Amino acid sequence: MNILRFIDRIFKPDAVFAHCDVPCGIYDPHEAQMAAHTIIRMTKMISEVKASSANPEFDERKKIISQISRLTNVKEEHAELLKQQVRVIWGDYFKPEHLAKYKDLHDLVFEIMKQASRVRQEVNSEEAEALLVSVQKFAEIFWQTKGRETTRVKSGYPTEGELVLPK
Repeated sequence: MNILRFIDRIFKPDAVFAHCDVPCGIYDPHEAQMAAHTIIRMTKMISEVKASSANPEFDERKKIISQISRLTNVKEEHAELLKQQVRVIWGDYFKPEHLAKYKDLHDLVFEIMKQASRVRQEVNSEEAEALLVSVQKFAEIFWQTKGRETTRVKSGYPTEGELVLPK
């Protein structure tokens, strides 16, 4: 150990700064947007599940319960994935100068977290759509901090929504 300190005195190391634990520099809000679209789709599919009769047989009820359970699980997994992706970008990428320029960024991230929790708890298409809008605002701010203009393109997903992408 003492030998390393001696070498450091002779060959002064340069200070290295990183914005995250692993300074990869690779961040992209695309996955959060995809998760928001998945939440919208799962919410719609849950709402569309219907029994074939007013009094479904036991086997049909089991099938319906199973289908709703799977759709709900996917919706909740993607809400948590969305939260995780936004947390990483917010916590590891954004710097004080970004927060100074985008004064509503803290509030936007807070709202995204709350909206994602609500879409986990409820089957509410309006809330799911509102979450996508918030994530798109987040994506626009993210790309602006990188000096990139954004464009909105049709997602091609069954949600028929848009994705915010850099030009």
